[in-house]
Amino acid sequence: MIEHIYSELKIGDKGYVEKTITETDLYIFAGVTGDFSWLHVNEVRAAQGHFKTRIVHGMLLAGLISNVVGNQMPGVGTIYETQNMKFLKPCFINDTIRAQTEVVELLDSGRVRLKTTCYNQHGELVVDGEAIVIPPRRHVIKEAMPEQDIGGRGNG
Repeated sequence: MIEHIYSELKIGDKGYVEKTITETDLYIFAGVTGDFSWLHVNEVRAAQGHFKTRIVHGMLLAGLISNVVGNQMPGVGTIYETQNMKFLKPCFINDTIRAQTEVVELLDSGRVRLKTTCYNQHGELVVDGEAIVIPPRRHVIKEAMPEQDIGGRGNG
């Protein structure tokens, strides 16, 4: 787990995750959210639509950005305040998405403005957005971790 506190952050700091979005991911997301639109789950009907095939839920990509915010940059303990995004291109099943955050402004209120993006395997910008987040002000993970027993445990 990565935990960057507010005082450690600098403009230009980045974090990212990459994931190939599978059909299983799409159906799990549909099941959790209840969004079974034909755009996502009906190949025959989707073939008649704008993209000629099924597309991945945009909010599934938003979840990848949330993963970066909460686990990479700024990391564990970060609270979302706002997120806006534009969906510029569709994401298709089996696309590999790189979700990324970049610190663009440190706000006086202990908040951070992030550029939030998703790129596909062709380097095309799929999602472009911005978030305001509240990173932790002090380390929680390091303080909560007990000292490790380096020698291990005995057999007795």
